[in-house]
Amino acid sequence: MKTARMITVAAMTLLVVAGLLAATGPAHPQMMSSTHTSKPFAGPKANKGTVTHSMLNGKSVLTLSADFVVPDTPDPHWAFVDSDGKMTLGLRLKIKNDGYNKITEIPAEVKNVAKVVIWCAWAETNLGEASFEQPIK
Repeated sequence: MKTARMITVAAMTLLVVAGLLAATGPAHPQMMSSTHTSKPFAGPKANKGTVTHSMLNGKSVLTLSADFVVPDTPDPHWAFVDSDGKMTLGLRLKIKNDGYNKITEIPAEVKNVAKVVIWCAWAETNLGEASFEQPIK
């Protein structure tokens, strides 16, 4: 008798949890399913991981992959290179408490993104870059 009751309680619990998950929807409801992932980063300091383009809350954003390693340099920044070769400097990559800006919005003045560069603003040098198959508009 106790086993049957435990099975009934477990089944009801599963139904309630499934109903709650269905009611709350996806974890990122504003994230569009269409994404573009770059080739792997290549360079002297930034040579792991990729960057993915997606839309979040109506904004065009880039996200570094989990295996990306922030270069141990004085002042690494996001930088965007368009299909004409024009580079636009973005956010500083490192932030306080050993964190980093893993996600960045593409600035409005950038017409497209052919590749993402991790740029050391202090040494004014390319630490590594990842290109897209087709420029992101």
